Amino acid sequence: MPVTRERMAAVLEEIALLLEIQGENPFKVRAYRQGADVVKGFDGDIVALAEANMLTGIKGLGDALRDKLHELATTGELGFHKNLRADYPDSFFELFELEGLGPKKIALLNKELGVNSIGSLKTACEADKVAGLSGFGAKTQTKILDSIARLAQAATAFRIDVATLAAEEILEELRRHPAVLRASVAGSMRRAKEVVRDLDFIVATSEPAELTKFFSTLPQAKEIIVLGDTKCSIRTEAGLQCDLRAVSNSQFPFALQYFTGSKEHNVAIRSLALKHGWSLNEYGFTGENPPTVNEESDIYKALGLDFIPPALRENRGEIEAADAGKLPRLIEWENLRGTFHTHTTESDGKSTLAAMAAAAEELGLQYLGISDHSKSSPQANGLDQARLAAQIVTIANWNTEFAHEGFRLFAGSEVDILKDGSLDFDDELLAQLDFTVASVHNATTLSEDEMTKRIIRAMENPYITMLGHMTGRLLLRRDAYAVNHEKIIDAAAETRTVIELNCNPKRLDMDWRWWHRARDKGVLCSINPDAHSTQQIQFIKFGAEVARKGWLRREDVLNTKPLAEMTEWLKLPKQRR
Repeated sequence: MPVTRERMAAVLEEIALLLEIQGENPFKVRAYRQGADVVKGFDGDIVALAEANMLTGIKGLGDALRDKLHELATTGELGFHKNLRADYPDSFFELFELEGLGPKKIALLNKELGVNSIGSLKTACEADKVAGLSGFGAKTQTKILDSIARLAQAATAFRIDVATLAAEEILEELRRHPAVLRASVAGSMRRAKEVVRDLDFIVATSEPAELTKFFSTLPQAKEIIVLGDTKCSIRTEAGLQCDLRAVSNSQFPFALQYFTGSKEHNVAIRSLALKHGWSLNEYGFTGENPPTVNEESDIYKALGLDFIPPALRENRGEIEAADAGKLPRLIEWENLRGTFHTHTTESDGKSTLAAMAAAAEELGLQYLGISDHSKSSPQANGLDQARLAAQIVTIANWNTEFAHEGFRLFAGSEVDILKDGSLDFDDELLAQLDFTVASVHNATTLSEDEMTKRIIRAMENPYITMLGHMTGRLLLRRDAYAVNHEKIIDAAAETRTVIELNCNPKRLDMDWRWWHRARDKGVLCSINPDAHSTQQIQFIKFGAEVARKGWLRREDVLNTKPLAEMTEWLKLPKQRR
């Protein structure tokens, strides 16, 4: 296996896990985790440096780690890691993917019940053996079974970031083929769904059989599911099914519209076509005097509709709006002028404040809001009052030295909403910040009524700018905690609190289905990446796609404001915003 930065970091992280399971000194465990972070965030070719044994002087890498990275880079494996791993089958490491199971619990399950895979854990739970272990109980056993079921479901579903990367790679291959006239991704991916189960590709060509054969030979094709003259389905290494439909150039607009969906949208569109005396399917219009169609937009025009962007095609009022000429002009990611909710190495981020600022400016942004965790999140190295006060000074000094007319940093905090709705910092300290993101990180099993009241109380604070990841969901991994969306949206409108669209693809929270209501209530959205590294700032592109799906316009999104306007807006008292 080739040695890459990612593999080096993964080996160190796995060593940390195994040492923790074996009850090793926590400082030693932390050293390996810190080493993995250093490898992932190092600005340079760390693999080449490790191979040349030139890692001296890199903060966070002691002598023992440097020697091990040198061994890994030069031989392709690490004896220490290999020996640690020898006592465990590959299936053992799948257990760490389950929510709510940390190394200590997994070690106990392994020692007491011989659990070494998800399958053996499920068997132990179903036999009611796990509930009797110290530190577990019946509730934990039930939660483990729920987590196993959720993981099984996730095996056939993929987040938008994973799907986007796969789609872009395959589209690039298709567009290079000389027989391809037009090519596009379709399906739920094109509609910007947060989770997809497969990818659909439509190509226009005069050589359909040649194209399907070519598709079956793509490097991404681990398995060929179906291969025909006009259709081919493959499965990638990750298990993602990809379907290709090869059509003529004249059929392309119809196939693209049909296979983009949604099913509900298409049923309504076909019903509308029937009222015009035509039948519509994936191949075209039939009937008396069918309209001429060259592009997908011509289909909607023929039906008397404005063009409906793919993101809106869910039969949630878009057809009626298109008929009345009232479709919104949706936000584009290029409209974003800055973003908030980013983390640095001061808490659990992987990049320094200076590196985050440089990455934001390189992306073309005019401002970046720094919001490291607060003290009630020790697992994220949250800042206490003294550290936050010092960071405020650091950001002010950075702005004095490095900021210019076109870019600056805003000082903020992702402050924990405590169980009773109070906040991690007092108002005196919050008043010194440019902005705050208030988020729930613990006590997530409250009832819907309790959680809703908790969040609303936090929003009533005059120094809370925006509400972070409203439901705490982690897509395909953790369900949302119970909240009343309507009440929170209404409270946001009343208190002038911005609601975050947390566009980390693991979250995409608040869910797109609620943004239309929030917009109509006058609630502003802030598209925030919850970035923990420089690369993750680019998550704002996913955020813009999901905002479009929620019917949001440029004027509905706070961080479309240019720097000067944003600076003045943040200075306003909350009730005047």
